[in-house]
Amino acid sequence: MPPLVSIVLGSYNRRAFLKSTLESVRNNNADIPYEIIVVDGGSTDGSLKYLAAQKDVITIVQHNRGTFRGKKIPRRSWGYFMNLGFKAAQGKYILMISDDCLLVPGAIKNGVEDFEHRLAKGEKLGGLAFYWRNWPDQQRYWVGLTLGNKMFINHGLYLRSALEEVKWIDEERYQFYHADGDLCLKLWQNGYEVLDSKHSFVEHFTHANHAVRKTNTLSRQSDWQAYQQRWKDIYYDPNVNNIGGWIFMDYSDKTLTISSFPIANRVTALINLKIKGMWAIYIKPIIRKLRGKTHG
Repeated sequence: MPPLVSIVLGSYNRRAFLKSTLESVRNNNADIPYEIIVVDGGSTDGSLKYLAAQKDVITIVQHNRGTFRGKKIPRRSWGYFMNLGFKAAQGKYILMISDDCLLVPGAIKNGVEDFEHRLAKGEKLGGLAFYWRNWPDQQRYWVGLTLGNKMFINHGLYLRSALEEVKWIDEERYQFYHADGDLCLKLWQNGYEVLDSKHSFVEHFTHANHAVRKTNTLSRQSDWQAYQQRWKDIYYDPNVNNIGGWIFMDYSDKTLTISSFPIANRVTALINLKIKGMWAIYIKPIIRKLRGKTHG
């Protein structure tokens, strides 16, 4: 049976988190035909060996860092990286998540049912954004609005045929940031809507692999300028400064999905100690050690 949903996620040196992410996917899809596609950027922490042993995972390796034969490997964009998985996907829908996320039970099923219902009504729907939060920094979940106050997808479902129609993610204009917003604006421009799935939730761990996150932020400003220029006078009006915002939702996860994060309970304990004023003296060195353990 062909998959209905292709779960596509990028990964680099987050083996411990990746394991938990994949388990949350497997636990979400018992009655939905699906495939899992992981695009790995050439991990050196044992992720590739782990992925090779996962017989329900299609692994695409795109070495994106380091050196080979004495030459530095050129960095490719986030769009190029993700398009490898998107174009390989066989499902009617593509679910985009990250390797530091957990799907709350029912997220995919609820999203697919919502999507199917809307398409059956004749709606031209290109994507559904899942509500998510940065744990442990946030209590509430949100979805984002981008330029022109149009909804975009951080984590959620796309209609694969719509992505193909708009020529996938822009691989050249952006290095890392805003390519997801750009993709959704291309859907809006082609007559598709991008809406929210009100019963699909994702937990995102804020503090996974800070070294990788730091290198990604180097292109933040140039990507933002390119994004504004691309959509100026189409969806972005600099005179109005309609750059979007967030829509919040309160939700209580009775299944305590967050407890499946590596070091989740230890981080929670450390945060409680921080609140008590013990951060500077006792906690920073412990945090550094715990973060190091998640990378290998």
